[in-house]
This record gives sequence, C-alpha cells and structure tokens, in this order.
Amino acid sequence: MPAQKSDLTVSSPRNLAGWLAALIAAGIPVAAAADDAALAARAYREANDARILTDFGEFLKLPNVASNLADMAANADWIEAYLGQRGFETRRWEAGGAPYVYGERRVAGAAKTLLIYAHFDGQPVAPEEWASPPWTPTLRTDLVVNGGEVVPWKRVQTAIDPRWRVFARSAGDDKAPVIALAAAVDALDAAGIEPSVNIKVILDGEEEAGSPTLDRILSAHADDLQADLMLFCDGPMHQSRRRQLVFGVRGSMTVDLTAYGAQRPLHSGHYGNWAPNPNDTLIRLLAGMKDGQGRITIPGYGDAVRPITPAEQAAIDAMPRIEAGLAKELGLGRTEGGGDRLETLVMRPAIVVKGLSGGGVGADSSNVIRPSATASLNLRLVPDQTPDTIRPVLEKYFAEQGFHIVHADPDRDTLLAHERVLKVDWRPGAYRGFRSDLDSAEARRLVDVLDGIGGEPTLLTPTMGGSLPIYLFETALDLPIVLLPVANHDNNQHGRNENLRLQNLWDAIEVYAAVLANYGR
Repeated sequence: MPAQKSDLTVSSPRNLAGWLAALIAAGIPVAAAADDAALAARAYREANDARILTDFGEFLKLPNVASNLADMAANADWIEAYLGQRGFETRRWEAGGAPYVYGERRVAGAAKTLLIYAHFDGQPVAPEEWASPPWTPTLRTDLVVNGGEVVPWKRVQTAIDPRWRVFARSAGDDKAPVIALAAAVDALDAAGIEPSVNIKVILDGEEEAGSPTLDRILSAHADDLQADLMLFCDGPMHQSRRRQLVFGVRGSMTVDLTAYGAQRPLHSGHYGNWAPNPNDTLIRLLAGMKDGQGRITIPGYGDAVRPITPAEQAAIDAMPRIEAGLAKELGLGRTEGGGDRLETLVMRPAIVVKGLSGGGVGADSSNVIRPSATASLNLRLVPDQTPDTIRPVLEKYFAEQGFHIVHADPDRDTLLAHERVLKVDWRPGAYRGFRSDLDSAEARRLVDVLDGIGGEPTLLTPTMGGSLPIYLFETALDLPIVLLPVANHDNNQHGRNENLRLQNLWDAIEVYAAVLANYGR
C-alpha cells in the first residue's frame, strides 16, 4: 500500500504571495513569466522529494503484466488508495479484462473539466536480460550502457541528484504520471492554490495488451468521462529534452507471414539448391516491400495518407534538429529516410519486421531446411489509413508476387497445387492513427499555460511515432485530445532496463501543477 499522506512539510510560507515575497527577499530572482503554480510545485517537491520518490518505488514494486488479473487488481488497489488520500472519489471499471481506475476531484466554481489518461500495466519482461530485477526499483547514476552505478535507496533521505534514474518495468511507460499528478495536487494544496478545473482521471490497466476491453468501458461510462480537454499522459518527450505537446499518434496492426517448403525437415547438403528454402522465400518477399531508404514500395499502400498541413510543417520546422546527435548516441553509422527529419518520417506509415523464425543461429543452428519460416510485421498506420483498407492492399501485393494466400495452415493438397503458399495471419487488436488540430482553441489555451513555465516555448509535435488507443476516445467522446509526454526519450520502454530520469519526474510535477492551476482561468 502507498505511504500515508503526511502532513505537508513545505518549509516556505503556505500563502503563495508570501512565499514569492520570501524568495525575492532572499535574493532569488523570479522571472516575470514564471508560473506561480510551477514555482509552488518546485518548492513542495524540493521539500518532499524523498517521500515522492519512495512512493514511486513502492508503486513500481507491483508486477503489472495485464494478463495477470490478480496483479492488476493489486495495482488498482494501490492507485485507489493513493488518489483517495488526495480527495479523489474513485471507481473501478472492468469489462472482462484488467481493471480501469476512474477518479474524480470536483472543484467548487470550476467552469472547465480536464480528463487525464495514463496506463499502469507494463510489457512482459525477460528478467534474465535486465541488469537488476524488473520489479525491484533500482537507482543508478546513468544508463546501464553508460556504466551507471547503483545508488543505495537510503541516499534519497539525504540528497537526490536529478540526473539519477530509477530502473524498473513501467518506470518510463507509464506509472510516473500517477505519482506526478498526486504530487502536483499536494503541492497546490500546500500553497493554498485552488485548481482551476475539475479533475478526472482514467487509468488503463491493459494498454500494453492493446486495451482489448476499452471500447466496452467507454460505451458504458462515456457520460462520466465528459470534459473540455483530454490529456494523454504517455510516451517520451522530445529527444532535445524540451517540453512538448503532441497532437497525434500512429495506428498499429500486426500480421504474421508464413512461407512453406517441404513438409518435413531436409538435410541442407542433400536437398539444398533443389528444395525451396522457406527462409529464402520469405526474405525475398520482405526485401521487396521497401527500398534502400526504408520507403514502402507496395502499390497503393500510401494512397490514403493524410498530407501534412502548413501548420504542422511550420511546427516541425521550428523544432531543434536532433538527428546527428541521436545517431551518435545510438551508434548508427547510417539512417534511413533520405535525409528527412525524424519528425517528418514518423508522419508516414512504416512496416517493421519485428522478428523472423526459420531455424536456429549460433550454437542452435543446424544444417536443416525447415518446413516453414515465419515473420512478424508491425504496421504503423497514419491518418487516414485504416486496418480495413490496408489488409486488401497487402494481400493483393502478396498475390502479385506469386503467392497463393491462405489464412490457416495449408494441407498437402494445397501445397502441391501452388508453387508458393503464404499464410497471412492478421493478429487482433489493430487500430488506426490519430491526429488533432494544432490550432484548436483548447490547444492554444494549453500552449499558453505551458509557455508560462520557465520562459521557454513549448514544442508542438504533430505526431509521435508510437501508438496509443486514442481513436477509441475520439470515437466515444466529443472533446479535443492532446498528448503531454513526461518520460525521457531514452527510457528503454518495452525493453530491458526501462528507466525514468528523475528530472523528468520533477518537471512533470511542475507541469501538472501549472495546468491544473491555470487551464480553467
């Protein structure tokens, strides 16, 4: 269970005006453009950082793979108790899968309502690949690949370096918003600042599993979720570490392709050059789907792609260039895309070969031609592509390459009747992309709030490369939706050694406090 909410321990005056006067009297400059709520949140966080970080660690200790319903129920218990201590009325919603947690805190006189989304499930783990156990939060001075040293947890009681990182599954994707939102509410309460909005939260317990019951949840509870603006608090910040708002995500679908050879394994020496090798067949098919720069060459695949608007192009042009530094960070001797910006490339569809299976490698290799080979492809869609329009385009392409298409394992007669047989297995959970208007009134209001923090303009990003089930909210709720990412770009989400840089958590507290305090004014 979470730590009990302690008495507020901010050492600065509880009255915000008095607190600001104290800062000025102490010779600490306060920029005219600085946001009062963000400053109050910073003061509160500095006085309570050990408790906030300890709470985060307790939350991260809870295993959270969506398929384990008992674990997800324990996470939901923790969240409900944690939000309840901050005056939220909570409910748990279920539709046959992992739970969703809904919370609401009404504010007297508030004319606007903010709906905040995050998810608390995480990707499955392979513990043997991690430098420390994935559900034992570990502090390090830096990334593991950079030689980050372990920091004992007891040190958080004396001094915390914002460059430290906490390593655990879901540290970066996506438990941090729960902690940051709670700390922001605490900070506003401590400073005597009333939020300017009614606060609603919906926390998803099955996002990493494709949110398979979300449509039923929204159908049953759409009235509860009505708001003036929805903030999706998920995903990484810009690689420059600049604060950003994101206005779109790509859709996602997965297809597994299986090519066939002989019906039993064959000795590669005796039958090589005669019996077709399914590995070769599949590799040739995959290689023809893109050119040397990674551009999709399948006829008709990009016909429905929504063009980039002038406002979106202007937003991209205003962003700092990060390609050279990112390539150096990642050790990439070359990149794809023909020199185009990363922010432009993620607004185009992508086909990613997630994995190939057709035999072992290294010590597991053998001189055998196996009966089949399978590739798993992740298709990242952009507006206005849909799963229903992409499926026939791809299957037509496969047929034009000489394949007889099946959707179940073929029998001997089918294999004998056709030179090339390809099983096309469309996996469940496909969804389309999303993109909203950078110039909407609610977006402009949000930008104005964020631009008041620290004096640095907020980056406006038309599309994030990852995928989220935003289209379901877009369909069920009539409200603008904007993404507010908080995690560091190098958080290793979905992979080993997932982490969150502590400064990102501290910044998120200030941002949430500023939005809650000012968005409705």
